[in-house]
Amino acid sequence: MPTSYTEFVETRFGELSRYATALTGDPHLAQDVVQDVLIRLRPRWGSIDAPGPYVRRMITNEYFSWRRRRSVRDVVLSPPDVLTDIGPATGDFSAQIDERDAMMARLSTLPRKQRAAVVLRYYENCDDAEIAAVLGCRTSTVRSQISRALATLREVERTGGLVAGREGTA
Repeated sequence: MPTSYTEFVETRFGELSRYATALTGDPHLAQDVVQDVLIRLRPRWGSIDAPGPYVRRMITNEYFSWRRRRSVRDVVLSPPDVLTDIGPATGDFSAQIDERDAMMARLSTLPRKQRAAVVLRYYENCDDAEIAAVLGCRTSTVRSQISRALATLREVERTGGLVAGREGTA
C-alpha cells in the first residue's frame, strides 16, 4: 500500500484514469474527473485508511455529479483508440476494438448507476459488497441494478439499437 499521497498518485493514476474512462466514455472528461478528485483528496490524505476504495467512490460520485451539470448532457462515444491509448496493447485487436466500441455504445444507453455497477463488476472485477460501498447502497440493490443493466444490454444488442425510453440516460 502506498505510504504517501505522491506515491499513491504515481502508482494508481493509470488505473484510476482507465476506470473513469470506462465510466464516462470520454478520456478527456475522465482526466478532469480524476484530477478533480485527486485535488480534493490531498488535504484529507492523512485521515484515509483505505485510499483505493475511497478514491474509486470519489470518482464514481464525481461522475454522477458531472452528469447533473447543465454543460454536459450526453456521454460522448470516444474514438476507437481511447482505451487502447490508456492500456497495454498486444496482438491483433481489430475484432476486440470493434467489440469494445459496440459495448461502449451499448453502455451509453444505461442509466448512470447501472452503468457504474456494470463497470465496477465487469471492468474493475469488484464483488457486490465493494460495488455497494462505492455506490452507497445495499448489495441487493447492486444485484438488481446489474440484472436490469444486463437485460437492457441484451435488448439493445438484440434490437441493434437503443431501447425505447433509454436514449440519453447514460
